[in-house]
Amino acid sequence: MASTKRDRLIDTALELFNRDGYRATGIDKILAEAGVAKMTLYNHFGSKDELILAALKRRDARWRDWLRHAVARRAETPHGRLLAVFDALEEWFAQADFQGCMFMRAASEYCGCDHPIHAVAAEHQRLLLAELRDLAAAAGAKRPAKLAREILLLVLGAIVATQVNGPVDAGKAAKKAAEVLIEEALAAPEVGDAA
Repeated sequence: MASTKRDRLIDTALELFNRDGYRATGIDKILAEAGVAKMTLYNHFGSKDELILAALKRRDARWRDWLRHAVARRAETPHGRLLAVFDALEEWFAQADFQGCMFMRAASEYCGCDHPIHAVAAEHQRLLLAELRDLAAAAGAKRPAKLAREILLLVLGAIVATQVNGPVDAGKAAKKAAEVLIEEALAAPEVGDAA
């Protein structure tokens, strides 16, 4: 029962933070929406910041898992999966509850690089970058880390463009740019390191 209340708190907080932002969402609103007492919150989390951290960690795990599955459904080869990332993004952008990247917003609301919430946002990008690097290496990129960084920039740009401008086919435009980068990375001469 306690873990159910904890999960309900995290899931409710995720929904409200996504919709309204972190600082704008008060504890009382979260408690009312989750249907739990304030003591329950403090039994599981010492502060609102700890609840934000738990919510972001859950979002990271769920979102990256969703992305992996969405990409795998669309393509069988590593090369195809690199491009399918952008098709998956377009699917996400079309969802009614799309509000942009919760991690980018967390980093902007808690902008000190030493703040734990900012650190979780940065970790999300590092983990996504590692997955893109693995795909790039499997696709045969001579410098998979470089290609992964370039693709990540396209991913982040597409997210921001869609968040700011609405449905503008940013994923499709980013995919076209990625095609050029991927072909270049696959055709590049061998180099001494994999960076």
